[in-house]
Amino acid sequence: MVSVGDSSSSRSPLGRNICTQGSASTSTAKKDRHTTGRSMRTIRSNFYQNDDSSCSFTSSVPQRSGCVSENLTESVIDMRLGQLASKSNAKSVKSDSETEGFLDISQAFSDFSACSSDISGELQRLATLPSLENALVNESGNGAVCEPEPCQGFLQRENFSTEIIESISPEDLQPTVKICIDGLQSPSIAVKRSAAAKLRLLAKNRVDNRESIGESGAIPALTSLLRNTDPWTQEHAVTALLNLSLFEANKDRIINAGAIKSLVYVLKTGTETSKQNAACALLSLALIEENKASIGACGAIPPLVSLLINGSNRGKKDALTTLYKLCSARQNKERAVSAGAVRPLVGMVGEQGTGMEEKAMVVLSSLAGIEEGREAIVEEGGIAALVEAIEDGSTKGKEFAVLTLLQVCADSIRNRGLLVREGGIPPLVALSQTGSAKAKHKAEILLRYLRESRQEPLCFSP
Repeated sequence: MVSVGDSSSSRSPLGRNICTQGSASTSTAKKDRHTTGRSMRTIRSNFYQNDDSSCSFTSSVPQRSGCVSENLTESVIDMRLGQLASKSNAKSVKSDSETEGFLDISQAFSDFSACSSDISGELQRLATLPSLENALVNESGNGAVCEPEPCQGFLQRENFSTEIIESISPEDLQPTVKICIDGLQSPSIAVKRSAAAKLRLLAKNRVDNRESIGESGAIPALTSLLRNTDPWTQEHAVTALLNLSLFEANKDRIINAGAIKSLVYVLKTGTETSKQNAACALLSLALIEENKASIGACGAIPPLVSLLINGSNRGKKDALTTLYKLCSARQNKERAVSAGAVRPLVGMVGEQGTGMEEKAMVVLSSLAGIEEGREAIVEEGGIAALVEAIEDGSTKGKEFAVLTLLQVCADSIRNRGLLVREGGIPPLVALSQTGSAKAKHKAEILLRYLRESRQEPLCFSP
């Protein structure tokens, strides 16, 4: 029996709504679902009757008590589909629905697409880095301290994070920046690292600092450090460029310095933090429409997909956001599908409670805008995952799931048949009755498509 329940109901591995006294059955059900893979896909198929006379589904819609339910029998479904058929033609509202859906998609990333500087918490690393004095001794090779350079007195000062950010006045900023830029040109890796770290902190919070540093010519020097073999120097440089990119005029300066290819290099070779901040820097640059094609052409999509698969939770979120922004360009959609983005995205949709399932559905919705994307979603089991999201997901998650299914099934009778086989009709009927206004609207359109398909031979292989 396929169930349609609210968020307060516990769900057994067979999908029935259960009134529980504790959380034990809920955790067991979730564990069973994750350990057995997409078990609901097999369960749904068992309830699909592949004959000409009937297509039997049974489900329950929870009432206010949480235990009383109403069976969604064949006759109930047919009655609901008949009501929907009497409404205006679905195709006449298709474009409005898609436009509305993509507006919803744009809002889904509002919580972290603003690209806050130093979002990955790299400042914790500063306390663990070797001191500049010790590093200079090590670089000399014989235990003697290297001859101090003009900027080293400033660069060796301790507690620079508080001292620079809070104490440097606007009139003292330019000489400070000049000292740091001189440090970036030093033959000493330790001096370069310290200079990049200070520029990064100067650009962290103050808009006027970002403007002044960008105008001073620091960006080309920082860009050259993106390929530095010292991982901490590379990390400070990429984070400094991320912070500077938040000032609009610096975006062009970063592009003109040839930083895109170097940022892609960091995505491939950097520390976890460097990869995260390289992704965010590319996201910041992609806010200018004409940069999206260049970023994709420079090879950014495959390492972003790799970060999506292998990164930390923070890295995965950064990759999701950047992919979403880049994939508004059709060529980047094609690149993302070719790079294998659909499989991990479908996997994330099925991982309820991670905080990334909604974002993954948003990117899937974007990729479903091209034929290759729709084919990949079906091939990777996306229909089953999206049906489960309609059953178990959040309010927003249900909206994104039904939007993606609408794109996948709108022009494909075969995909509509697959949706029926996955038990999609009962949760869609329930969503058309109890979902949000936007979800209801999209569910009704999709149900009308399915009604049309029930009146035609289903062209798919069993």
